[in-house]
Amino acid sequence: MSKRAWLWLAALCALPALAQTQTPWQRIAQPVAGAPQAIGSYANGCIIGAQALPLASENYQVMRSDQRRYFGHPTLLAFVARLGAEARTQRLGTLLIGDMAMPAGGRFNGGHASHQSGLDVDIWLQLPQVRWTPQQLRQPVPQDLVAVGADRVIPSRWTPQVGELIRLAAQDPQVVRIFVNPAIKRQLCETAGGDRAWLHKVRPWFAHRAHMHVRLRCPPGSVDCEAQTPPPAGDGCGAELASWFQPPPPRSTPAKPLTPPPLPPACQALLAQLHG
Repeated sequence: MSKRAWLWLAALCALPALAQTQTPWQRIAQPVAGAPQAIGSYANGCIIGAQALPLASENYQVMRSDQRRYFGHPTLLAFVARLGAEARTQRLGTLLIGDMAMPAGGRFNGGHASHQSGLDVDIWLQLPQVRWTPQQLRQPVPQDLVAVGADRVIPSRWTPQVGELIRLAAQDPQVVRIFVNPAIKRQLCETAGGDRAWLHKVRPWFAHRAHMHVRLRCPPGSVDCEAQTPPPAGDGCGAELASWFQPPPPRSTPAKPLTPPPLPPACQALLAQLHG
């Protein structure tokens, strides 16, 4: 997907008009029964047969569980469990799980443009050695690893454990992309050493100063899942990364009003069935 298209998604994510109105997907309280199916694209889709991530685990903790954004395709749940176990084995700390998807996926009213088909998860780049209290999980306070507008990580907040967590996630065969702040990508490029094959999956993106956004490939059997173009070859540490630290070119034309794209037919049919 082009950077222009991604800019559209970023703007859609923060669109005030959408944030003021609850989407029909947010009124769906339970997963839709059926064989698990990720439908549509990551930024315009839904899911049948979603499963809830178990809230009790020794390897991770789920934040803001009252918002019920801890649903996903079974492959996503398996990935979280797998990464949490690996982090525990290496004594990195406890994973802090943020937003996944709503019970039937679909569009949020703000905060995310993607996370719609049950294949995305936000994982905070904090690895507490002491498990968080229920109060901390209800009202979590993110720790930015990058100051707003900065082109380097904050040295006192960066740890080798964070870099290792991102590497472990990127090396998982089900992962196709991991979005992080450009300064975090730069830090990884500078510290990766000779093992750099995983770096091409780590993609610089706006914000993402305190978490990584992990995206999985379309699962087998999800025939209506729209795969994303694979990341470019190479480690992404050269001119592409440098371009994120250049001033944006001036706009030659005014920005056009943003409107959400039409839903995939299968998601339209699902909404019609659930809401009549």
